[in-house]
Amino acid sequence: MSEILLKTQVQHKVDLKMKTKKPVIIYDGECSLCRGSKDWIARRALPESLEFITCQSNERERRYPHLLLRDCMTAVHIVLPDGRVFAGADAIPHVLSFLKGWRWVAKCLLIFPFTFFARHVYGWIARNRQFISCRLFKE
Repeated sequence: MSEILLKTQVQHKVDLKMKTKKPVIIYDGECSLCRGSKDWIARRALPESLEFITCQSNERERRYPHLLLRDCMTAVHIVLPDGRVFAGADAIPHVLSFLKGWRWVAKCLLIFPFTFFARHVYGWIARNRQFISCRLFKE
């Protein structure tokens, strides 16, 4: 298994300092694929349901200092209102649960074997995101 694949399977411990009013998605603001994914999510999200901050922002460092930049750069993170943090493929079902018409997909991704495949697909995309970005988002 790849290092990215293993890292994305980690659920961080609940930290009371991390509690928030709405889920916060932390993504790589320098990656075209990541920015495109953030925009896709924002267009489909229930009104006022999600907050977005980039890995590179001072806001991330101020609010979530224990979420290290290097970890945020390898996988998307979602901080839920109760303080739980999920990364990579494990974050995706939680993100999808806030999108119109995507809750059924979120539920499927929480069931084996879908979780197994999702982690592998996410790991492959994460490892190849610069190549994919160049192909999809020619800037």
